[in-house]
Amino acid sequence: MKVLIINMATATDRMAFMAAQMDHFGLDWARIEAITPDTLTPPADDPVWHRWQRPLRVTEMALCASHMAAWRAVIAADVPHLILEDDATLAADLPAFLAGVAGLTDVDHISLETRGRKKVLGRVLHSAAPMLRLWQDRTGSAAYIAYPKGAKLMLDHALRVGGPSDAIISSTYGMRSYQAVPALAVQLDICAQYGVPQALETRSLIDAVEKPRLPVSGMAALGFRTRRIWGQIVMGWRQLRYRGTRLHVAPARDWPKITL
Repeated sequence: MKVLIINMATATDRMAFMAAQMDHFGLDWARIEAITPDTLTPPADDPVWHRWQRPLRVTEMALCASHMAAWRAVIAADVPHLILEDDATLAADLPAFLAGVAGLTDVDHISLETRGRKKVLGRVLHSAAPMLRLWQDRTGSAAYIAYPKGAKLMLDHALRVGGPSDAIISSTYGMRSYQAVPALAVQLDICAQYGVPQALETRSLIDAVEKPRLPVSGMAALGFRTRRIWGQIVMGWRQLRYRGTRLHVAPARDWPKITL
């Protein structure tokens, strides 16, 4: 399975880390130039970026646009790809997992990561690989497999209502989503939390821009609050409907030590 790595031109240390991981695993990969606030299309004042449940940082808009570029690449190639942000640390079992799921036709999206928040999962492992049906995710877009149909669904959703990349993924409810168990990826900034070897110190590029304040009154404020409430209702309804288990996905035990 081919890998797409989202990376900013200035983040050369992160790219070196990702390239070292790709070499370690022997994976076929390509770099996707990350969208930045300066190259953002549609621009930050376009209405699409103001239909989410809260105001977005321009860095969140740029990251979502970067994932949209990756989804377009998956659609054009018409084969599943592993999509990675450039701070994803990968477990030793990743190649075997990719080999097991590459040819599946009953899956649209597989999350590989864990990031401290519980997910609503099914109870029965898929026959092809150690993964559970993912009914509701909460956070994380650093490591996932997108199949062509899933990429199209996520892209269409983002074009209707631009939001944080992880929120767009987790609210594209038409997808047949799964979660790798145990998780096969964590981001560099939480490696220590999980006891995973950390090859590189990082800081959040999203948080480099101050979080916009929610309007206190007016139609914009009402729109944000209404969408937020509805989003919470839908998440709760999905947990009840599918009788999923709220579970913190533990990381895999074996992680290669990548040196730069």
